[in-house]
Amino acid sequence: MSRPARLLAAALLLAAGTAAGNPQARAAAPGRDGRRTPIVQAIERAAPAVVNISALQLREVANPFSPYRNPLAEEFFREFFGRVPSYRPERSLGSGVIIRPDGYILTNEHVVARASEIRVSLAGRETLPARLVGADPENDLAVIKIGVREPLPHLPLGRSDDLMIGETVIAIGNPFGLTHTVTTGVVSALGRALDGGRGRGARHPADFIQTDASINPGNSGGPLLNLYGELIGINTAIFSNAQGIGFAIPIDRAHRIVSDLILFGKVRRSWVGMVVRDLVPRAASQLGFPRPRGAIAAEVLAGGPAQQAGIRPGDVLLSFGGREIGSREDYLNELAGYTVGSKVPLKLWRQGRATDAQVTLAPVPASLAEEIAWSWLGLRAGPIGAGEVQRFRLAARKGMVITQVLPGGPAENIGIRPGDVIRQVNAQDTPDADAFREALVRARELPRVQLLVQRRQQGYNVTLEP
Repeated sequence: MSRPARLLAAALLLAAGTAAGNPQARAAAPGRDGRRTPIVQAIERAAPAVVNISALQLREVANPFSPYRNPLAEEFFREFFGRVPSYRPERSLGSGVIIRPDGYILTNEHVVARASEIRVSLAGRETLPARLVGADPENDLAVIKIGVREPLPHLPLGRSDDLMIGETVIAIGNPFGLTHTVTTGVVSALGRALDGGRGRGARHPADFIQTDASINPGNSGGPLLNLYGELIGINTAIFSNAQGIGFAIPIDRAHRIVSDLILFGKVRRSWVGMVVRDLVPRAASQLGFPRPRGAIAAEVLAGGPAQQAGIRPGDVLLSFGGREIGSREDYLNELAGYTVGSKVPLKLWRQGRATDAQVTLAPVPASLAEEIAWSWLGLRAGPIGAGEVQRFRLAARKGMVITQVLPGGPAENIGIRPGDVIRQVNAQDTPDADAFREALVRARELPRVQLLVQRRQQGYNVTLEP
């Protein structure tokens, strides 16, 4: 080899060695920019806003070591004091996404439910204590906040109404404690409904995004992103007996309730002022409705938002907020994603043709709940105060105490009496008057209602069929 050729070869080797040891040289090397795919760029934009959440929660467990020791003593104490629950502290792991630079974080409600301590680990930074700002079990969403000294990387809420089946999505989270794990996949389906509930009266929304991006325990509360790194969903559930099937709450639903969680600590449940029933095939045929099933406005309450919007009894709901309605359950699931003051477009079927309407959702009026409780259930109930505790010798401090029972009414016929405390309506907790009012109005949609009633230390589930 000639000397010029040897010099050229040495120069090329030196250049290659420099590129191997210098990331900037590697990035500048011809043909290597293609590695920074849209997925890589989306992750670079979004990952700094993803956090890991550790929550210390108390889980109720069966206690094999009874403190009573003696079975006769145990039976005596249970008679007078009820079952003594046993709790075990557990630390749950989840994920979240910073949605505002001042430290507000969006996650799943079940990640932080009943937590006595919440800690947040920032990407590549310290771990900080967090406080719960607001939670909505029905939509499985919660907002927590950390104290910050400077603005944080954050990910504004995007949109999910334009998602396409088959488009690429990215999940970032904390599966099994493996921090900032990235998985990719596609949108497998839209508008998925999940059977079952999470307890505490939660209703699953029926518009999940289904994806095959790997979502495992610890991913809950983390973001689902599109190829632009935009927040399009909150990862929330997997099928325990399936591989490659995950679900995320569409960010459009979260959009509508996050401000309520931040401002009020809960979602202000909205009222439409109509009772919706399933439209069965026979009734659909009598109305001349072209489909065998649907949802019909069975009652429209005077002065309510529905009446003001021009909705009439007998109108069939075709869509609510732009989503097709095929049953009463569809309607209730869609309504759960809207807060007080929302202006919701509807499409109705009336006398053989479709018509449009818009309803402005209102808060549930207190007088309506009182009227439902008395005329439908045959009882009056109020918040628990010091006077009620003394008058009825109550053991409960949360719930609604029954103060009057209508003679011959459904409540009296089933054995309910003044001094009983209503703890739940249809599995929805009723710790105060607002929750009780909302639960009663929702229960009015059903032909029967189940109450969890506490009498002294004992709890009873009773079903009323007004």
